[in-house]
Amino acid sequence: MSAPPQEGAGRRDDRPAWKRWWPLVAILALGVLVLAFDLHQYLSFATLEKHREALLAWVTGRPIVSALVFVLIYAVATALSLPGGAILTVTAGFLFGVWVGAGLSVVGATIGAVAVFLIARTSLGRVLKDKAGPRLARMERGFAENGLSYLLVLRLVPIFPFWLVNIVPALLGVGLATFTLATFVGIIPGSLVFASVGNGLGAVLDAGEKPDLGIIFRPAVLLPMLGLAALAMVPVLYRAIVKRRPQRV
Repeated sequence: MSAPPQEGAGRRDDRPAWKRWWPLVAILALGVLVLAFDLHQYLSFATLEKHREALLAWVTGRPIVSALVFVLIYAVATALSLPGGAILTVTAGFLFGVWVGAGLSVVGATIGAVAVFLIARTSLGRVLKDKAGPRLARMERGFAENGLSYLLVLRLVPIFPFWLVNIVPALLGVGLATFTLATFVGIIPGSLVFASVGNGLGAVLDAGEKPDLGIIFRPAVLLPMLGLAALAMVPVLYRAIVKRRPQRV
């Protein structure tokens, strides 16, 4: 899978400093408010268990509004890099069902990830590129050729934290379209797994237990995702083999 041409690659950002830094300042200020009021503590199964009847009634009575609110909460939580993405996806499966819950989670996570990506590219990209120098330039060339494949692998296999994969591509010149597509497609399998866990959450909570979030690392789940990741790397391997072939005269 070849990445589309890098948007804005090599273009110098001559905007005033305040225009480049205000998005980062705004997201940091929002994060401080969330921590100051302990809002992040509500991203827990204890909160869901306490309010599940009210939440289910709200979803039943106002399905569209509740879906939009959920996507907004998921996007904000992702943009602030708060822990609890898996909990939110399980909650979505419980409240909306497997397919709708997974879809809402994918949309919310993608919106939040794109927000972080754009903030990193706008506020940090120029500074870190100046400091990194040639080393970053070499990594940029690799991502320019195989950005979509690399990002799909990083999204399919949870090797690195989600927030880190939101930031690093922005510093390596990955285009917005490539990043958005890879994020959206790459998190679908994991979202379906966690949403399916949420679909049976009622019985788990009734038994006084917590769902197994480590399910994604079970062989029956992880191996197919590794297979998808290997498939995403096929274009990279093909391109490398073609480059090594001797040119015919």
